[in-house]
Amino acid sequence: MKIDGVPYRSVWVDPEDGWSVRIIDQTRLPWAVEILRLTEEKQVAHAIKSMQVRGAPLIGAVAAYGLALALRRDASDAALEGVAAMLGATRPTAINLRWALARMLDALRPVPEARRADAAYAAAAAIAEDDVETCRAIGQHGLPLIEAIAARKTGKPVNILTHCNTGWIATVDFGTALSVIYQAHDAGIPLHVWVDETRPRNQGSALTAWELGKHGVPHTVVADNAGGHLMQHGEVDICLVGTDRVTRQGDVANKIGTYLKALAAHDNNVPFWVALPHSTLDMSVRDGVREIPIEERDAREVLEVTGQSWDGRVQTVRTAAPGSPGLNPAFDVTPARLVTGLITERGRCDATEAGLLGLYPEFLANVAAE
Repeated sequence: MKIDGVPYRSVWVDPEDGWSVRIIDQTRLPWAVEILRLTEEKQVAHAIKSMQVRGAPLIGAVAAYGLALALRRDASDAALEGVAAMLGATRPTAINLRWALARMLDALRPVPEARRADAAYAAAAAIAEDDVETCRAIGQHGLPLIEAIAARKTGKPVNILTHCNTGWIATVDFGTALSVIYQAHDAGIPLHVWVDETRPRNQGSALTAWELGKHGVPHTVVADNAGGHLMQHGEVDICLVGTDRVTRQGDVANKIGTYLKALAAHDNNVPFWVALPHSTLDMSVRDGVREIPIEERDAREVLEVTGQSWDGRVQTVRTAAPGSPGLNPAFDVTPARLVTGLITERGRCDATEAGLLGLYPEFLANVAAE
């Protein structure tokens, strides 16, 4: 994707030195585009924890490069296992992180120490390229949903409601749910996106709105609680969201507030579709509400807000009453019964075990073993 006409990905190896890793600091968006240079695994861990990089697919790819950085200094078995465990503990809910590190470990354990660093960079690059192609394919498989709505609304835009950020800066490129939107827009389909602000970190109003604006996609930022009202009045044709983990029965863990959107969509007969790459599937979990660990972040994110003042300064101010405590669960789980369907790189399916196994039959052996 592009920023002001310049193509970018969300993570890349610096071509000048051939080994350090570059990322876009997402805590500085949308007010500034700042590129960070990462040279060691501790910087990578901080970038993931502080949400300088965020989005389930992206943190997996960045963690893979973090392991490669560490192995340049120490390629021993102990370093390989220890750094992977350290990076894997940075965020608990998104399964892509564990998936990427497990893939790295499988690739690197058999490799002699003298060749491990080079092999790690190659394995990390393969994960990144896999994500790019996966997200492109997700957009292609979701596009017919938008085309079908557009065919019924001749001369009127398709109104899409989304939550959080599922675009190219949440992946290596293209995005998941936003990949569908970008490809529909690029195909010339008139559309308009309702962008949930996504409190408390405002990934919608800060990141999704920034992405859509840079790509020329018509959009409007709305308060998180406005979605139900818009659906009641026929202003939403389809909900498109991403996810950080999908269970074998189709439950979906996503940014806090997704569950409430799904309830409103169900009550108003609005299709609720979830876009995901294969790395987001967790077939070891059946009941998402009971089994998925939900990350709880710093309560200050709820009690404070960061924005740009009229004089251009970026400031953080307290919005809650002095002395009031806060609670900050970062995700919630939407039960499969509220999900119209899943959009993957292999196609679309029902949010059911049978639907997922129809697209991913390689999981059948594991399911049968249980």
